[in-house]
Order: sequence, then structure tokens, then C-alpha cells
Amino acid sequence: MLVECYDERGAEVYEIIIKQIFQDLVLGSSVDDLKAYVNPDDPVFVLAIKMRKTSNAILFEEVANLSYNKANDVTTILIDNENYLPNILKLLWRQFSRDEIYQPNRYQLEIKGDYTSLKTEVVDDPHSNLQRRVYDAIFRILPEGFKIIKDLSTEDIVTVVATDELIKDAWIEKAHEYIDELNNGK
Repeated sequence: MLVECYDERGAEVYEIIIKQIFQDLVLGSSVDDLKAYVNPDDPVFVLAIKMRKTSNAILFEEVANLSYNKANDVTTILIDNENYLPNILKLLWRQFSRDEIYQPNRYQLEIKGDYTSLKTEVVDDPHSNLQRRVYDAIFRILPEGFKIIKDLSTEDIVTVVATDELIKDAWIEKAHEYIDELNNGK
């Protein structure tokens, strides 16, 4: 972790704040590295966080079996992995009303019609979940009042430039430097 600031004490304080927020959100093991640039004279905060690789997205067909009974015109969903039941229900409730989903028992759901196409729907995406948690951390770390934010994030590096003024090209260049350094393991 690098917190760059001309004020050594200010850098230490921000490092403590960042570590505390990461601890509160249990992000420490999910992040490879972090670079921050703070300049109170030129009100800017640049933050780049490299996320660790996550497992692949989980598809519906990986955690449940879907079958269509043409005679009854019903799609039956048998849950293989109960850990994903809340995600499956959330996904279905976005598409159907709760009244349209019949749940005769904990591991079985039924929907009127042929919905076997749900097999390819994403039930859980660990990368998106981690990215959402990292953004949550960033918005807790940013100084209050820094409402002008430019997101320069890439696939595995979440990067923002924040200020309460117009964003300067030099700050964007600094963010790109951090992205390059994090990509190259520096």
C-alpha cells in the first residue's frame, strides 16, 4: 500500500483510515495492492485498488436442475446447492411475481411455462460482488465534499479521481500511472 502525500502525517492518517475501512469491510484478503494520492493544497484524491482474481460467475445450471413438463406446461427447478437459493429466488423475483413461483418444498420451485432458458442466467458473480464492495470502501475513504468523481476503472483495478473542483489532466495522468504500476506489479 502506498499513500502519496507531501504531508507525511497526513499520509499516515489516510493509511490508518484505509486499513480500518478495509478491516471493517473484510477486504484485506481480496485486494492485491492499493495506491493513493492525496493533496490538500490541490484538493484531489486519486485511489487505485487492484483486486485479486475471483472465481468465475456461477450459472443457474451449475446449482440447479431445470426441466420442462410439456403436459403440465410447468418448469421445475430442483436446487442442487442450497447456498444459492437466495440468489436464485432474487433472480426469479426480478423476472416473475412471487405469485407465479410455486415452492412446494425447500429444494423445489415451479413456474408455469417453459423457462429452461434460465439455465444460462448468472446466479452469482464473485467479481461483481467484490467490485461492489471495493466501491463501497472507496466512497467511505474519499473525503467528504469531494463530489466530482471520475471513474477510470479497468477489469481488475478500481480507480477513481475525486475532487471538489474541476478535474485536472495531471490528476487523470496520475491515475493512469497508478493503473500501469498496479498492472505491472510495482
